[in-house]
Amino acid sequence: MNIHLLPADVAGKIAAGEVVERPANVAKELIENSLDAGAREIRVEIREGGQRLLRVIDDGHGIPADELGLALHRHATSKLHTADDLNRIATFGFRGEALYSIAAVSHLTLSSRHTSAQAGAQIRAEGGQIVAEGAAGMPVGTIVNVEQIFFNTPARKKFLRKESTEAGHISAIVQRYALAWPERRFSLVHDGRLLFQSTGSGDVTDVLAKIY
Repeated sequence: MNIHLLPADVAGKIAAGEVVERPANVAKELIENSLDAGAREIRVEIREGGQRLLRVIDDGHGIPADELGLALHRHATSKLHTADDLNRIATFGFRGEALYSIAAVSHLTLSSRHTSAQAGAQIRAEGGQIVAEGAAGMPVGTIVNVEQIFFNTPARKKFLRKESTEAGHISAIVQRYALAWPERRFSLVHDGRLLFQSTGSGDVTDVLAKIY
């Protein structure tokens, strides 16, 4: 067989498989983005175990409107500028893979308002293709809605477990970060029901009390 370059959409789905195996991976990547943005409060909302919807809301510094579309491109990052920066990485994400990979296998809506902006902006992508852009009335911070995960990769969707199992994986992720960052306030809502909420007091024992 002849060697050839893969179409962009196929390459995107393959790349997504390295980052996103289940909704919990989406939660992990988005929580880390929120922490890197300096968020003090991070709220995760899911429906049907994250398979219908996974939403992460934070009060971080936000993304400038003119950079919103760029955030969905592969290798687009605010954390690196030169190769030397690799020696000084102090953030979770720096490869510019997370949002690109998530968008490639879902319907993703990214809404954000930067600290310097008077209003927010919003962009929507389906299978990695931008389908809508516009303004968004919102406070400073970022909201990422991930809907219909794996809608275009049915083979991967088939391997997802039942809703309660997937929700359990997401809950474990949220609690793990709440323990590691007790000074940040985390919450998890599943199908409208509050499953977990930390106080953000900075005391790990407070978080442990909420978990156990």
